[in-house]
Amino acid sequence: MPLVEMTAAREVVGGRVHRTPMLSSTAAATAIEAVSGVSVADARLYLKAEHLQKTGSFKPRGALNKVASLAPAQREAGIITMSAGNAAQGYAWAGRELGVSVVVVMPLAAVPSKVAACLGYGAEIVLHGEHIGETFDELKRLEAERGLIFCHPFDDPAVIAGHGSLGLEIAEDEPEVDVVVVPIGGGGLISGVATAVKERLPNVRVYGVEPEGSNAMSIALERNEIVRIDPVSVADGLGAPFAGTWTLAAVRRYVDDIVLLDDATILGGLRFAAERIKQVLEPAGAAALGALIYGRIPLRDGDRVCAVLSGGNVDLDRVGEFLASAAPLPSAAPIPA
Repeated sequence: MPLVEMTAAREVVGGRVHRTPMLSSTAAATAIEAVSGVSVADARLYLKAEHLQKTGSFKPRGALNKVASLAPAQREAGIITMSAGNAAQGYAWAGRELGVSVVVVMPLAAVPSKVAACLGYGAEIVLHGEHIGETFDELKRLEAERGLIFCHPFDDPAVIAGHGSLGLEIAEDEPEVDVVVVPIGGGGLISGVATAVKERLPNVRVYGVEPEGSNAMSIALERNEIVRIDPVSVADGLGAPFAGTWTLAAVRRYVDDIVLLDDATILGGLRFAAERIKQVLEPAGAAALGALIYGRIPLRDGDRVCAVLSGGNVDLDRVGEFLASAAPLPSAAPIPA
């Protein structure tokens, strides 16, 4: 996907979404050195704080760019999408911003707070399916029955270009970055970020992080085809039932490697963020941080590293469960003064 499309997308979303801050964490850098013996540049890890974005995740970037790209007749018809929560909120918010009606199909197990947020943005919610695959089937039925315009939650050039605005911000705010770590669900976020970053800074290494039970992208890369799965992970925001055609192509071209994480490690990132960085993340939003502090990402001494914190829409009713199920924090990692 040409960089010019991502630059154009930033003009669309700019001023409507936040340019989220690049936080830094000495505590995380200290943990990395304790576990893997690698010294991060300036003894700090950089954190792209998309959990502070509109709706609590990165999703409005791509959703707004996609809805803005629709023809007037398509906007008039209304749109439909599916999501476990964050893409749903992104499209609900984008529809409200641009005056377009939105129907969102969500799995029955969707986090109640995410459902409530979508309703608050004015979307119509349809709860269907024990897993996201059944949810997608219901979406296709409603799309045909009601003449709605399907807006894909991740596998669409306009969505990817919108997420690329995040990558452009990383490249501008930290032009000497060596490593960028991004969580993967369907691949829209990492496709946009990796494309934008590597087109601007070709020597950057980009690593993706997937849950072991929701690894549709890794399977697609291994088999060289899109494979439908039933995702099972505590990180519901990364629970895509398949990788996309567009996203698979971008990941194959721009991503250096993908690391698989068990749920305990993902939740370890969530706990570390809460205890050491004082940031509230959902499991999906903590995956990149977890991969780094538990030594799962290959680093070199002096690397300048950025992790994308993709979302903060945690289910408050499960926070205690999440903290209790987290992998022990690296025991050798002291709390920096």
